[in-house]
Amino acid sequence: MQGAMVRHQQPVTGRSKPVARGASRLVAPEPLSARLPRNMSIFKRVLWPILLVAAGFGAYEGALRLMPYADRPITKIAVQGDLSYISQQAVQQRIAPYVAASFFTVDLPAMRAELEQMPWIAHAEVRRVWPDEVVVRLEEQLPVARWGDEALLNNQGQAFTPRELANYEHLPQLFGPQRAQQQVMQQYQVLSQMLRPLGFSIARLELRERGSWFLTTGAGSAGPGIELLLGRDHLVDKMRRFIAIYDKTLKEQITNIARVDLRYANGLAVGWREPIAPTTAQSAVAKN
Repeated sequence: MQGAMVRHQQPVTGRSKPVARGASRLVAPEPLSARLPRNMSIFKRVLWPILLVAAGFGAYEGALRLMPYADRPITKIAVQGDLSYISQQAVQQRIAPYVAASFFTVDLPAMRAELEQMPWIAHAEVRRVWPDEVVVRLEEQLPVARWGDEALLNNQGQAFTPRELANYEHLPQLFGPQRAQQQVMQQYQVLSQMLRPLGFSIARLELRERGSWFLTTGAGSAGPGIELLLGRDHLVDKMRRFIAIYDKTLKEQITNIARVDLRYANGLAVGWREPIAPTTAQSAVAKN
């Protein structure tokens, strides 16, 4: 029996479906940049940099024209900080040549460098305050000890040389090579803290060229000053040994002790004071 054959055809991909008559298609609007001529796009790329350069040049010219009206002479100098060793008048005189400039032309870095050359000034900060003021903030040196016979040391171990050194003879005196200022100051602070509970203060601390340390205590409640020979190394351990033996044995004899040699590995040696010879008057009284 022959019958009609029905074939099922697969839809062909990639072909658009025919549009019925009378129907409309929605099409996205074409970007403006695509509709502009090619020359117009190049013109826009060139125009923006030109406009930016012109705006910057105009701002610069405007600033130059306004500068004479905004730039004023310096009429106020404010000095801030706790000053104990230097007067505000001395500071004013030091920076007077710089204050003659105007607000925008005053040389602040040079003014700061000039102030920090003054012996008693450790650090200086200088800034402008609109419209006609300069504020100076100062930090003074903190003298802790004398360095040799011609300088003082601050708490950072930095030497400075004021004129009136004679006023600071009460400070402890430290000695050593110039390169070892900070090292000597650090050892002074450590050893001074260890001796303080015993009633001792440090009157002299010396680091010699070969590396040996010598310490002399000041006369005080603990008795007359004594000399401690510390050697080259292990200073803290040697000082602990001295403290331990002092509390047990040396404390009662401290007035008769001239020096203590701590350069031994496990002990110390004591040097006694020479007995004071009686004077002629005392001898006469003793005979009577």
